[in-house]
Amino acid sequence: MRDRSRPGRRRFLAAPTVLVLALTAAPAAQATVRAEGAPQGGSLVLIGGALAADNTQVYGEIIERAGGSRARIGVLTAASVPESQDPHADDPERCSNSACNGAYYAGLFEKHGAADAEWIPVDLDHIANADSDAVVDQINSMTGFFFGGGDQHRYVTTLLHGDRHTDSKVLAAIRAKLADGAVVAGTSAGAQIAAGPNMVTGGESYQGLRDGSAPGYFDDATRLGYLPEGGFGFLRSGLVDTHTGAYGREGRALRLAADTGHDRVYALQENSALVVDAPGTRDETMTVLGGNGVGVLDLRDAHARTTRDGWTLTRARYTHLTDGDRYDARRWAVRPAPGKRPMIPGTASPVPANNDVFSSLDNPAAVPYSFLRTARALATTSSRRTATATTYESAPRFTVTFAKRPGFTAWTSDGTTARTLVGLRIDIAPR
Repeated sequence: MRDRSRPGRRRFLAAPTVLVLALTAAPAAQATVRAEGAPQGGSLVLIGGALAADNTQVYGEIIERAGGSRARIGVLTAASVPESQDPHADDPERCSNSACNGAYYAGLFEKHGAADAEWIPVDLDHIANADSDAVVDQINSMTGFFFGGGDQHRYVTTLLHGDRHTDSKVLAAIRAKLADGAVVAGTSAGAQIAAGPNMVTGGESYQGLRDGSAPGYFDDATRLGYLPEGGFGFLRSGLVDTHTGAYGREGRALRLAADTGHDRVYALQENSALVVDAPGTRDETMTVLGGNGVGVLDLRDAHARTTRDGWTLTRARYTHLTDGDRYDARRWAVRPAPGKRPMIPGTASPVPANNDVFSSLDNPAAVPYSFLRTARALATTSSRRTATATTYESAPRFTVTFAKRPGFTAWTSDGTTARTLVGLRIDIAPR
């Protein structure tokens, strides 16, 4: 059976403010419970894609927030191709359509302990169901919802009303359930659609840095596009990007945020989740789950400009959070997980050379999480305050400079690996 949460990375087939740190506060509890003092209401569990079937931590979190053994999960997979467009629709081992994927996820939720999980039959074959009272009744019987991966444009097409960008009855019912305490989760496109204005629609980092962003969806999958009206707007404190480290999307996320006036991006990593309490309010607070983590790109003090040589960005900041870390969006405050302690660099080794910082699609030897690898290597060494990495592509070739400036901290669990990074400065320039 195919991985349901990680779409293929497409090739072109068609024509100084410092982070405010709450490091002296009492450590967070080890279990991922609702943040203390968070307003009543629902929560989000946003996954960066490639959610493993055996990820009991993330599936368990969704189920627990939906009522534990009484959880009833509604599965939405309208981002997948519909059954009518799937040449393998009749093959349960090869199918990858909305109905097939809905059954797949429903089975996983029941396997992980939900009382019930059901596919919500809304997709490109059943757009009218988005305004069906019977389907709304099905929504109202659920205690949690899960949006699968694919193409977020299909969620816009099926669950929002055209140019008006207004809620269908089904989406309005889910929004009401979220406000009343339900959990809404999503992976890949299903996490991306939770974003508000200027939701990313596609693109690669190098082409984004070189050419900038533009509103719309493009056949050229390398072109950086965005939807000005955004997605469903469940999350309000920043942009969202997914598969970030695996696909080297830090560059496109920084460019899109700078172009559209956003000061923060949540860069979700694969098989890891950002759990959000009080979503849509000024008090959004987060907990990170999973082995890869979540990046936070901070552009509050960043400055972007275009010179004769190309686009430059200075004074951005990069934070990388890992399992158990907490983040207060309103205060821009990080609370590392219990058991982590400040990193004392224990090696004088140089930072390894990196000539493909954004894991280029055109590089057959590309290494995932290249950007993060350089950041962590710099945090670990005592011999350097800065490190540089470049894009694989040239004309121009972009240089990314990582710098340990005042306000930067790193945290470790084992004394040798920098697990959590806070406030590493990032500059990008052509050469």
